Amino acid sequence: MLLGEQEQFLSYNGEVLVFQLSKPKHVEGVADKTMNLCVRRMVFNRETKRFVQKSSGAFSMHANSKIEMVCCSCTTDSRTGIVLPCILMKKKKRNSIKYLLLLLHSSNQFEQSFHFKLDYELKEDIRLFAGPSVLWRHANKLFYVSSNTCVVQSAPFQLSSIVWTGEIVGEGTVILGIRTACLPESEDTDKLSISDRAIWGSELFGYAIQTQKMLTGTCFMPHAYSRVVSSVYICKNERLKKQLRVSLVAITHKNQLIWFQNGLPKGVCELPFEKPCSVKTAVTRSNDLLFIVSFACGNSCVVQRRDSLQVASKWQKVKSVLVDDFIGSGSEQLLLLFKDDSNTEVLSTFKITDLEAVNYASGISYKHDVPAAEGLQENGFLTVQALETRLQAGFTSVRELQQHLKLKKKVIVESCRALINLVEERTHILPNAKEKTFFCKEGLVSLWDDVENPPHSLHKETSLASEVPDHFTEKLWQRVVGDSLVVGVKLTESFSVSLSDVSLSLVMDQDFPSISPIIKCQSKIIKLNKAFSALEVSSCQIEPPPKKMKLDLHNKNDLKVEFPKRPSGVQQDGSKTVIAVTSLSPLLAFHRVCCAVLLHVKKQKHGNDGLQESKMVTVLCGKILLSLEDISNGRFSVTILRDNSYCTGAMEDILAVLAASVRFSFQIMSSDCTLTPVNSWLLGEMECTPFKECHDNIFCHKAGNVYGTVFNWSLKNPFEGVLTIFCRNLTVLFQCLHSLIRVLPPSCNVKLLRSGRKGVLTEELALALQKEMLILKSSFFSKERKAENSLTWENEAGKKISNVPLASLLDTVEGVQQFRKKFQNEREQSVLSMDRTMNGALYQKIALKIAEAQLSSDMIVWRLS
Repeated sequence: MLLGEQEQFLSYNGEVLVFQLSKPKHVEGVADKTMNLCVRRMVFNRETKRFVQKSSGAFSMHANSKIEMVCCSCTTDSRTGIVLPCILMKKKKRNSIKYLLLLLHSSNQFEQSFHFKLDYELKEDIRLFAGPSVLWRHANKLFYVSSNTCVVQSAPFQLSSIVWTGEIVGEGTVILGIRTACLPESEDTDKLSISDRAIWGSELFGYAIQTQKMLTGTCFMPHAYSRVVSSVYICKNERLKKQLRVSLVAITHKNQLIWFQNGLPKGVCELPFEKPCSVKTAVTRSNDLLFIVSFACGNSCVVQRRDSLQVASKWQKVKSVLVDDFIGSGSEQLLLLFKDDSNTEVLSTFKITDLEAVNYASGISYKHDVPAAEGLQENGFLTVQALETRLQAGFTSVRELQQHLKLKKKVIVESCRALINLVEERTHILPNAKEKTFFCKEGLVSLWDDVENPPHSLHKETSLASEVPDHFTEKLWQRVVGDSLVVGVKLTESFSVSLSDVSLSLVMDQDFPSISPIIKCQSKIIKLNKAFSALEVSSCQIEPPPKKMKLDLHNKNDLKVEFPKRPSGVQQDGSKTVIAVTSLSPLLAFHRVCCAVLLHVKKQKHGNDGLQESKMVTVLCGKILLSLEDISNGRFSVTILRDNSYCTGAMEDILAVLAASVRFSFQIMSSDCTLTPVNSWLLGEMECTPFKECHDNIFCHKAGNVYGTVFNWSLKNPFEGVLTIFCRNLTVLFQCLHSLIRVLPPSCNVKLLRSGRKGVLTEELALALQKEMLILKSSFFSKERKAENSLTWENEAGKKISNVPLASLLDTVEGVQQFRKKFQNEREQSVLSMDRTMNGALYQKIALKIAEAQLSSDMIVWRLS
């Protein structure tokens, strides 16, 4: 290879890396004994539609021997887990040949990974793979060397060619090669026909380098294709029930491209040129899979896989074909570099395409793609106007929230009164006229109406408890975790009400005149799948100030801190537990306390007027008894033991620990190395072991304050994960984070996340907004139907006198009465059209439904912000 031809191209993260060998500028009196390996990072400019240089770097080498570039590729650095560009260099001397493998970092600095010497020159099937490592074929033998050992090793078999090198699930780095077939023992070579000899002459096989394990070729393709295959690209590989399933595409010496699925051919396509040598893939924005085939003569073509394999496009005089997201659209494109002897500039003749909407080529004017300046100014003006409107709306919302906060104490006090009377089955006394006037002035709507159509009495509401049978509650239990009392009610699988409409309350059975019998507690919902493969606890986030404050007489959740519930899309196929958590020390002040556990269920049904009505049903689940003697004897203590590699304990103990803990989720991201230290930190320094009943959560056994902390580590990819910590208090949280930060690399970014995943919250918001729209629509049409029916009746009554002359009506007494009746009807119709009214009961239902829907959507928006 001549010095002028020493040029290699490589795509990396949307950039084009151009490697060139050059000599430094000659200085008089100084002997030129160095050679520079230069790299130029080129990026595509969408405005000028040309490649521009982003940065550059160089690596100097002694030129006392002939230096050449062998090949370049992107491989994984085993030290950090990051994919880096690497290039294999060759220094040729008289007696030996020295090979150097260089790594290129983001700072354009070259690092010499390792080197090795050979007494022959590498020419056949040279591949670079993870490590970095080098693999090649010489004298029908396989050789490889890695950065870990720097020693050349050989495989214990012979092969005639290497068709693919890459990673396979469960096997590590695997090479696919062609070798002389081993005939079955029952077959005699002399008795085989010519066709049988052609088929059995060669076979495809796989070889795992790390484990030195041989893989049969039949899991990739039938044996008969082994003789004609020249190159393979594995698109997908996975293991299903310990069986390897592979999807691959292969090119053959017969100028064909064949698609194989799980070892069977699924499609074939005739290629437009001869001598295909390599194949690679690209995925477009419409998720179409493209196969790019390169030929020895310098041509290329693209094959699409839709209903069948077919050639979509072809090009000639192609110097190189690269696949990456060069324009930053989020999908892959093809970059074709053409041979152009007339132009010596790098990346001067090219084409970027995805065979769909993207199509850029050198030498074409794209002036029509640039928007006019007037259009940009107009868009900017409209954007500023929209932002000003949103800012003003934000100020208005803040003022409304401040006014609502002033009413918070009055609303809570009245709600407490209603709740106490409801539990004690006493008739609630409605607010007096002065308080009603105060609420109305502040913009609140009273949900009590003592004039017309009052709501159901409290006694009637209490009697609805029979609508929820007792067999819906399977078990009542209690645990003491630190200074918290945890009370749980396990629901049966036949419980069909949505978990978002279920809550618990604790009411003291004793009568203490100086205090309220209602115990302030936090209601949480925990749902376990039957296989205990997932466990979710509602997050302990403080509820934001609601935009609309409505008081529901029948809602018994006024003294509870409301928590986000599990998404409604969860399958109701496992056991469900409702938990109430309260402070233990105030209860122990009475030495011995008996509490009633009430299960509140909100039942939804459709009324005659088309509105969805809700009724709060209360079920007495039982009573719990708590005393200082029981606490001292450890009767309700949590017991979690360590059994070999697992934590064992009753499911109630696990639920109690999670419910009494405060949950924090952190997003951990790393740009320089993988997050393997997190798992080592959990299992090593923190001495964690997984629960036997739910493996996703691990229990900390480290002595000290952190003992009993529960962790959940979920990896999104090797560089990003979410660590969830269930701890007793903030002190324990800070200790855990301090210990974690010491083992993480300095470049790691740790970010606190709010409760709920963005995708799930987005789906919940869509459903909440849809529900709010349907309630508004049904309320409006219900009101319109009542008004239309009234107007229709009025019009029918007035048809008889609509056509009679006015003068004739005033001549007689009967005519005057008819005219008076007509005038009265018209006046009533006019008043109805200008100010349509409804009774108090209907207005209560509409206002309550709208307020509940708006509060739900506001809560989800706050969690997403």
